Amino acid sequence: MKNIEMIQLDRLKPFENHPYKVVENEEMNNLTQSINENGILSPIIVRPIENGEYEIISGHRRLFAGKQAGLTKIPAMVCEMDRDTAAVTLVDSNLHRENILPSEKAYAYKLKAEALSHQGKRTDLTSGQFVPKSDDNRTSAEIGEPYGESYKTVQRYIRLTNLHPKLLEYVDEGRIAFTPAVELSYLNDIEQQDLIEIIESEDCTPSLSQAVRMKKLSQQGLLADDKILEIMSEEKANQKERIKIPTERVRKFFPKSYSNTQIEEVIIKLCEAHYKRKHRDEPER
Repeated sequence: MKNIEMIQLDRLKPFENHPYKVVENEEMNNLTQSINENGILSPIIVRPIENGEYEIISGHRRLFAGKQAGLTKIPAMVCEMDRDTAAVTLVDSNLHRENILPSEKAYAYKLKAEALSHQGKRTDLTSGQFVPKSDDNRTSAEIGEPYGESYKTVQRYIRLTNLHPKLLEYVDEGRIAFTPAVELSYLNDIEQQDLIEIIESEDCTPSLSQAVRMKKLSQQGLLADDKILEIMSEEKANQKERIKIPTERVRKFFPKSYSNTQIEEVIIKLCEAHYKRKHRDEPER
C-alpha cells in the first residue's frame, strides 16, 4: 500500500548503513537552489518504523537539500515493506545515478547481496548469463545484470568493502585504480595500515603489479612493513618527477567535500593565472 504524505523532517531517519554519500558540493547546491525555486517535485520514498517515524529508502540527498532550503516538511511516498525489500529498493533507486563513487557501488552491491540472501531467492533463475553454480555467484549475477555488469565484476566491487576507509577514499579520488584496489583488499588490517602510512610518507600509490606482489606475500605471511616500503620505493616505468606539498598545508583552504584531484586542479589553475599575470605585468624589453 502506497500513499503520499507531507512529513515533518524530524520524523525522517536515514536508512541504517546506507551506502550513498550525502556531501555538500556544487551538485547539492544546485539541488538546494532548485528546491528553493520549485519545491520538491519528486516525493522521497519511506517506510514506517517505530514511534511514528519513517526510514528513508530513496531521497537522502533531497532531504539534505530540503533542510538547507529551510523546509520543515517534505512530500513522501509511504510504502509498507520489510528491511530486506527496502534495502533492494534503496540500491536499485540510486545505482542509476551519474558519477556514483566506487565505494558507493561496492557497499550498495554488498547491501543488496545480503538482502537477497536473507530473502532466499533463487537468483539462478533470473540471470541470462552463464554463472558457475554457487549461491554467491547467482546472487552477484542478479545484482549486476540490470547494470550490464558480470557476476565477477559485482564480486570484485564487493571485495572493495574489505579495504581500510582511507584506501577506499584513494579509490574514490582516483589515486588508486580499481583493479589494484581489488588486490589490496586481500591484505589484512595491519598490512593495509602500513601501506597507508607509506603512501602518505612517500607520496606514491601502488601499480597493479605491486598490488599483486603484496597480495601474494600477504598470503604467504611475509608482508612486513619494510617489504611494503621496498616494493613501493621501486621506480615505475612511467613515473615522473613530482613536487610534494604536504596535504595539511593546503587542505584548510578548500571545502571538506573537495577530493585531492579537485584541489590539484584548482592549484594548477591558480599557477596558470599567476604565470599569465606575471608575464603580462613585465615591461617589454
